[in-house]
Amino acid sequence: MSRQSTCDSRPEPNEKSRPEENRESLSHTDFETDHSDVQRIGTARLLRKLDWNLIPFVSLLYLLSFLDRSNVGNARLAGLERDLHMEGLDYNIALAIFFPFYVIAEIPSNLMLKRTSPSVWICLIMVIWGICMTLMGFVQNFTGLLFARMALGLAEGGLFPGVAYYITLWYRRHETGLRMAVFFSAATLAGAFGGLLASGISEMDGIRGRSGWSWIFIIEGLATILIAMLAKWAITDGPETAGFLTAEEKAEVKARLKRDTSDLAEEYATKYIFDALKDWKIWVNSLILLGTGTPLYSIAFFLPTILANMGHGNVKSQLMSVPPYVFGCIVTIVVGYAADKSHTRGPFVIGCNLLAITGMVMLISTQNPIIQYIGTYLAVCGLYPNIPSIISWNCNNVGGSTKRAVAIGLQVGIGSSSGMISGFTFRSSDAPRYFAGYGLLIGTLTMSTVLSLFMHVYLIRENARRDAEMEGRGLTLDSFTDEMKYDEREKGDYASFFRYTT
Repeated sequence: MSRQSTCDSRPEPNEKSRPEENRESLSHTDFETDHSDVQRIGTARLLRKLDWNLIPFVSLLYLLSFLDRSNVGNARLAGLERDLHMEGLDYNIALAIFFPFYVIAEIPSNLMLKRTSPSVWICLIMVIWGICMTLMGFVQNFTGLLFARMALGLAEGGLFPGVAYYITLWYRRHETGLRMAVFFSAATLAGAFGGLLASGISEMDGIRGRSGWSWIFIIEGLATILIAMLAKWAITDGPETAGFLTAEEKAEVKARLKRDTSDLAEEYATKYIFDALKDWKIWVNSLILLGTGTPLYSIAFFLPTILANMGHGNVKSQLMSVPPYVFGCIVTIVVGYAADKSHTRGPFVIGCNLLAITGMVMLISTQNPIIQYIGTYLAVCGLYPNIPSIISWNCNNVGGSTKRAVAIGLQVGIGSSSGMISGFTFRSSDAPRYFAGYGLLIGTLTMSTVLSLFMHVYLIRENARRDAEMEGRGLTLDSFTDEMKYDEREKGDYASFFRYTT
């Protein structure tokens, strides 16, 4: 059975691993059986314990993060543009200004996370972005809104990569995919809760002389600060300090992580950074993410507006945005589970993109509100599962810790820049049909689909070529010794024993 490298961003050792150390590495078959774990403590029971104590709270944090960056779409329906005297592309600029600062913050924030601790750093950035969100409810003009959005981007930028790193402190590499899908599914719940909260909070219009949109920002910002105060105690920094684990379980978590080492280079070296920057596959995967991320952010920002242009009132539009996101949440988790079980990513990415394209076509091709509303379901259910799938696909196919870390940062950075594009997707001048906006989104999804198909076919052929080359040498993956692997450890995913996830 072929070996598959998967996402792992834990800190790399400073010294090269020797062949003797690599003897502890598990093959893909070992990952699936892992009888020693089951006999000693029960792997399934241990994972359930970790899941229940770790994943729900970090998912709540991402729900708040996505809610706070996208609630400007709900505020728009509650009179934001009118009160701040915004016109033309002002709203679109306010959306896009968030993302350059969001991208800039990602790498420095992760470095600070490692220098401090997850509980301290995540708590701190949550307090900062909660304050930014609350103060956004007091802005008096368009300029104030822009500065508030910039600050919000800087504060929020560290959460997604930070939690991704945090998950790798607890789970082996092949176990992170489903957890990432569950974590990211909070983005769909944010869309659902955003509509419900906004419809209720906007009824506070006029209280203490503030508009409904102002209260949306204030209430949701204060909620973030409240949760942040709990984060310091709710987030466990690592297995050593986990009060919910017994001494035996703590030892087992650390032992599982130690056994989950790679046959490839784990140490830091500058050449691995350049290896990542020169690898065309990473750039293609980044474009795949960009092509899907653009319509995802567009839907997150403009779904209430899209629904309002179908002829529904503002409050009804807020409420009607909830069901598509609920379905999207379910599909995200199901796709993440199925992709992990099948050990493949490409077909799921392609299928979800085609589902999203179908939804976009239904939105652009008719004025029938029923067909258009069904289209929003298909769009959400196609877009949201693909973000964790595409990121996991990239992680799976990059060999070596340093190269993988750079690859993740590069892909997430390029993917996050899609928010700058999506801010200008639906312009007021194109209402109510938004032909140009839907056309752009169908185009980016088509690009993502074509590139995904190309990568899927290429990776299958490359795996077959390596199998044939190894067979010609009279070798199999099982007969590849630790010493032979050590000789190729610096080649990363170009090592002859490495097999890609297709």
